[in-house]
Amino acid sequence: MTSATHPTLDIRPATPARVPALVTLIQALAAYEQLSHEVTGTADDLAAALFGPRPYAEAALAWVDDQPVGMVLFFYNFSTFLMKPGLYLEDIFVQPDHRGQGIGKALLVYLGKLALARGCGRLDWSVLDWNTPAIEFYQRMGAEIKPEWQLCRVTGDALAAFNDL
Repeated sequence: MTSATHPTLDIRPATPARVPALVTLIQALAAYEQLSHEVTGTADDLAAALFGPRPYAEAALAWVDDQPVGMVLFFYNFSTFLMKPGLYLEDIFVQPDHRGQGIGKALLVYLGKLALARGCGRLDWSVLDWNTPAIEFYQRMGAEIKPEWQLCRVTGDALAAFNDL
């Protein structure tokens, strides 16, 4: 995919050979969000999740001049009311020195077109409440911020405790 705003931009689905590039971008995302301490997975974990016998997610990389500068990581969800699948955007990230060039928009458009091509009824994601630049970008792209919905998460010991219930 080539963007009209950045002619050297190419967005391609991730491949097993590009897992190290994805890991580098994930680590950069975590540093940006001040969450580096939460990155505990390995390249092997990511490769298994994306390309193992039962893939759990997909990813695409944005390339500029043959350098990976951005990524989207996503998976299917389901809308009970629409009775259709959707895509859930887990993460979108563009390296800081490549922001403002239309790469984030191109990645989001790529994912939106993919959702439409796959018959999805919606595209969902979450955004950190302090990330004003991202919120404003998403709103410019037509996203509705749903303040009445709160993200719930069970992980670690709390998830393990479900075995005892």
